[in-house]
Amino acid sequence: MSLPASDLTKQPDNRTTMELGAVLPRTAEVRDDHLFVGGVDMVELARTMGTALYVMDEADMRSRMEEYREAFRSRYPNSDVLYASKAFQNKEMVRIVNDEDLCLDVSGGGELACAQAAGFPMERVFVHGNNKTPQELREAIEAGVHRIVVDSRIELARVSRIAGELGVVQPIYLRITPGVEADTHEYIRTGCEDSKFGFTMLDDFAFRCIKDVLAAPNVKLVGLHCHIGSQIFALHSFREAVAVMVEFMARIRDEYGLVIEELDLGGGLGIAYTADEKPSSIDDFAECTIRAVEDYCAKFDVPLPRILVEPGRSLVASAGVTLYTVGILKTLPNIRKYVAVDGGMSDNVRTALYHAEYEPTIANKAGQPRTEIVTLCGKHCESGDVVVVDMPLQHPDLDDIVAVFGTGAYCYSMSSNYNGQPRPAIVFVKDGEARVTTRRETYADLMARDI
Repeated sequence: MSLPASDLTKQPDNRTTMELGAVLPRTAEVRDDHLFVGGVDMVELARTMGTALYVMDEADMRSRMEEYREAFRSRYPNSDVLYASKAFQNKEMVRIVNDEDLCLDVSGGGELACAQAAGFPMERVFVHGNNKTPQELREAIEAGVHRIVVDSRIELARVSRIAGELGVVQPIYLRITPGVEADTHEYIRTGCEDSKFGFTMLDDFAFRCIKDVLAAPNVKLVGLHCHIGSQIFALHSFREAVAVMVEFMARIRDEYGLVIEELDLGGGLGIAYTADEKPSSIDDFAECTIRAVEDYCAKFDVPLPRILVEPGRSLVASAGVTLYTVGILKTLPNIRKYVAVDGGMSDNVRTALYHAEYEPTIANKAGQPRTEIVTLCGKHCESGDVVVVDMPLQHPDLDDIVAVFGTGAYCYSMSSNYNGQPRPAIVFVKDGEARVTTRRETYADLMARDI
C-alpha cells in the first residue's frame, strides 16, 4: 500500500476554517483562533481528553434526523426513516435514534446486541447482511425484530427453518439487485449486477425466486428492498431504482395476486467531504424518491406502499470531527510535506481504502488561512497510512491540534488495533458540555481476551 504521487501543482486555497461551508459540523465556530464545536473548545478538549479523539456534534445529528423525518413524513405520511447503524454505533447513539423516533437498521449480531443493550424497541429494528449466520438469525428472530431483509435463497431457507423451530412467522423483505450503476466509488456501489448483495435481476432470477418465497413456511413476504450504493450525488440513480422496483412489484401482483405493501429504498445520499463538493439536500432526496414512487405506482397501477429509507452517512458524517496532535514534521523538497499525527489508519482507514478526501484545520489556528499543502500521515507501519493527502492546512508546528472534518461515519465503525493502537474515546458535545460516551481503550483491553 503506497501513496499516490504528489500533485506539485496544487496550491493552498487560503480559506479559513469557517469558509469550508457544508464540511463543518453545524455548530462549528471560531473564537480567538480556536475551533469550537457544540460550544466546546476543541483545543482544550484535546488537551484534557487526549488524542486521537472522536468528537460528535449531538445537535448536528439530531437536526439532520429531524430533517429526514419531516422531509419524508410531511410529503408521505406512510413512511419511515431507518438509521443505518453500520455508519456509527454506540449505545448513546442508539438512544438518540430512539429519542428522535427513527427506526434502526442493524447489520450483524453485535449491532443488534448494542441496540438491545440500549433498550431500543425491537419492533423498530430491521436486520441486514449478505451472510447472516444461523446464530445471528436465531438471535434476531428470538428478539422479535420487525423485519429481516433476506439476501439469498439459502438464507430464506434458514429463516424459515429457525422461525419454525421458534414457533413464529417472521416478516421478511427480499433484497433485490436492481442493476442500477450509481455514480460512486466501485467499492461502495452495491446495486449493480456484479454484487455480492441480494437477488439478481439477471435472467429473471429474482422473479423466479418469488414462487419459492411464497411457498416457504414460517415467513411472510411483506416488502422489497434495494440499496444502490453510498456517497451518491446524482439523484437520478434513485429514480431509476424505483422504476425497477415498482415494475417488479407489479409483476408479483399480476402473477401471484400478492400486493407488496412496503418498499425500502436503502440509503446512499452523499455528503460534502471537501469544500468544493455540492451534494443534494435531504429535502431533494425525499422529493426525488417520493415523486418517483408516486409516478411509477401510477404508471404500473400499483397501490402506494409504505416507503422506507436508510440514511447513515448523511446523518452522522458531517457531525464528526477527529482530533490529533502533531508529533513529527518532515519536508521532502519538491516531493511532499508530511505532518505526522498520533492516529491514522487505525482510526480512519477510509483514505487508505477508498482514497477518501477530507478537509483538515489546525484547531488552535482555526481563524488563520490555510497556506500550505500537506499530507497528514499516521503513526502506523504502512506507507499508505494517511488521513489526508495533499490538502491545505495552516502552517503546522509540533503539538498543534489538528481537526479532520467529516469523520462521523465509517471511521469508528471500521477502526482497528493495528500496531497495538487502542481505539480512541468518543465524546459527544452539546451546549458547551462534553461527555464521554465510549471510553478510550487501554492496553489491558487489547489483551483482555488473550488466554
